[in-house]
Amino acid sequence: MPFQAPVIVQTAKSAFPKAELFIPYVNGGPNAAADKRINQKIRENVQHLVHSQGSLEDPRAEMLGHFEQKTNEKDYLSLSLFNYAYTGGAHGITLQHSLTFKQSTGQDYSLAQLFKPGSDYVLRISAIVSAQIKARSIDTLEPFTAIRSDQDYYVADRSLVIYFQLYELAPYVFGFAYFPIPVYELQDIVNEEGPLGPMLVND
Repeated sequence: MPFQAPVIVQTAKSAFPKAELFIPYVNGGPNAAADKRINQKIRENVQHLVHSQGSLEDPRAEMLGHFEQKTNEKDYLSLSLFNYAYTGGAHGITLQHSLTFKQSTGQDYSLAQLFKPGSDYVLRISAIVSAQIKARSIDTLEPFTAIRSDQDYYVADRSLVIYFQLYELAPYVFGFAYFPIPVYELQDIVNEEGPLGPMLVND
């Protein structure tokens, strides 16, 4: 595919009592309307993370938000939003939400949309995750059976990275549980018109 310059990802700072958020916003993409659509979706999800953390009424409460850029190439942008909040209790909690966009349209993708219609991506990915749990001796809270059909993910380094929130799979001390899967392991079920398609091309 022809070279497409990555979008420009900059940082906006938002602060309110007991909270400081560093929020990504994009510009310089193939068209301004797509940039606007991406930025709107990012803002909506940052707000959702903030509201999910609950009240900051505790005198010791604090909130910090930041992001990590995972992929910015081949017309796709994948990033993770993080929100840490201490609202009382033994320790704070960090939430993570990832978004993957087509830069030229602003479309964002669910996990299901990465794969061909009708393909049993849940079964395929679950088998790989199960094998990694065993190989890495991860102490799960309950026996692992399968990922959710809308499991959290991002795209990085020609890999699909499936992950689990704190307490979703493993104890808190383990942190987020990440499972990188090279796209070539899923090549036969990948939707070539989606974010994983260009990652299969050796260029």
